[in-house]
Amino acid sequence: MLLCALLAVCIFIHVDGYTLREEDERINQEVFGTDSLQRRLHPPFSCPDMSPSPTVPSSVEYVKAADVKVIAALGDSLTTAIGANGSNILAIPFEFRQVSWSIGGYGTYQNVITLANILKLFNPKLLGPAPVMTFHGSPTTVNETGFNFAITGHNTLNVSDQIRTMIDTFKSYPGLNFQEDWKVVTMLIGMNDICDYCKDKTLFSPDNFIHHMTEALDLMMNEIPRMIVNVVQILSMKPLRDVQRPTLGCQLQKSFCSCLVQPEENSTELEELVEINHEFQRRLEKLLHSDRFFKKDFAVVLQPYLENARPPTLPNGTIDLSFFTADCFHFTVKGHEELAKGLWNNMFQPEGEKEMIQTLSEPIKLICPTKEHPYIYTKPRLKSSSPTLKHFSMNALMSLLAVIHYL
Repeated sequence: MLLCALLAVCIFIHVDGYTLREEDERINQEVFGTDSLQRRLHPPFSCPDMSPSPTVPSSVEYVKAADVKVIAALGDSLTTAIGANGSNILAIPFEFRQVSWSIGGYGTYQNVITLANILKLFNPKLLGPAPVMTFHGSPTTVNETGFNFAITGHNTLNVSDQIRTMIDTFKSYPGLNFQEDWKVVTMLIGMNDICDYCKDKTLFSPDNFIHHMTEALDLMMNEIPRMIVNVVQILSMKPLRDVQRPTLGCQLQKSFCSCLVQPEENSTELEELVEINHEFQRRLEKLLHSDRFFKKDFAVVLQPYLENARPPTLPNGTIDLSFFTADCFHFTVKGHEELAKGLWNNMFQPEGEKEMIQTLSEPIKLICPTKEHPYIYTKPRLKSSSPTLKHFSMNALMSLLAVIHYL
């Protein structure tokens, strides 16, 4: 009921498409903080090598950042960026897709750090960054969302529908070469399954989570050529219970994630939910730490950096609420930027050596692709086809044959 009332208030303000009318400019500034992204500028970011490959790579193992032509995103309200650039509760129904960590395309890297804006430094003609905000529940077009196909409130059982929309869009979008262009899609979903677990323990079980994830990844692998899929590990959600303000907005936690918020501390219900959360993480890691979703022009990579991340804190140990929106659940732009940097870094770190964030309190420093391996890491570590390893193996084989011949 609270969420419905909030939606009614925001509709009363009157939204014309995705922008407010000129007479509402004062509200626009106060509620949405539209000038904040223009006032502060991040220092420039550059790398020694920001050039594309001499020819378009045919193998997923040799794709540089500048080779990526298309970016997309799948997921839920964390990817639609609910309330992310808002300053109060009235902004919560708005999806600030243009600043979303994995796909936002507002301005440049210096305005807001997102994966899309980082990739735009390497390829300014990148297709897909989300350009503007949208209103939850209202019809949207690709001109508003870009290739951010995430839908607020979606569970894992819905994600294949997002992928079908993505495939259809890719095939028809002007200027996109479906067969030849390299695509990067980032997928973070499953936390709503945990939020809804207590309502239907079968529908939102770990078994069903993995079933729907497998189905979704198979769909992409079978139908989309030249794609790298970042699957971001879901967070440990219990610490979100500690994000609190004595405000009406924080009561929205009970609407967004009642199964997490309402159980008493140390209750069996909460202990069960925490274990289910960990089981989701374990099962997803088991599914993706193999070459199950790897072939010449397609790879799925688990990016684990958020797995153990704790909420950001101030020097006195209290939660740093500047990272959280008025609903005490979703991230502000400040949080989205840290998520974007962690994702970029994981993309250029091999399996087994990927950075794990301990807390968002410590700003993440972006890394550059190395000279030795300037490509996005895609192949499981144990399956790595290193020329040095091949040479060593051949020498070892020749030595063994020589010993056998001698004997």
